[in-house]
Amino acid sequence: MSLPLRFRLNQEDVEIHVQDPTVPLLDVLRGDLGLTGTKSGCAIGYCGACTVVVDGEAVPSCVQMAGLVEGRDVRTVEGLGGPDGLDPVQNAFVKCSGLQCGFCTPGHVMALRALLDEDPDPGEERLRETVDGNYCRCTGYVKILDSAREAVELERAARVAREAR
Repeated sequence: MSLPLRFRLNQEDVEIHVQDPTVPLLDVLRGDLGLTGTKSGCAIGYCGACTVVVDGEAVPSCVQMAGLVEGRDVRTVEGLGGPDGLDPVQNAFVKCSGLQCGFCTPGHVMALRALLDEDPDPGEERLRETVDGNYCRCTGYVKILDSAREAVELERAARVAREAR
């Protein structure tokens, strides 16, 4: 018997049917919905590769039970950006070469997106804490931190431009 699961995904209402509401949200996103930008790394909520944003909070989707997102707002890396281009966090990673193989990048991007949505002007310590929550085996984190700092600046510039209109 399948159970309906309704939630908001990347600004769209979705309803799917799941056999088991305790299945990880990651499996639903990748397997049922075809959103493969969110990566599976450790399956224990530790590496950060599977980070998505649920109701404004960065969460590891590999340990988030799908049934617990009923009625909630979920954002994945596929939900960033739009017809006008990339999200400022994505642009920062491109500009600062904050990725190599790209496996961890969606998790970093989503964790930083959640941080900037909560605090548009975080200090260095908060940026480091956010980056520290996601493993990267390719870089020494220098370029990722540069990307995080650049994302803050791009967010600030976008905010100033919006306010000037």
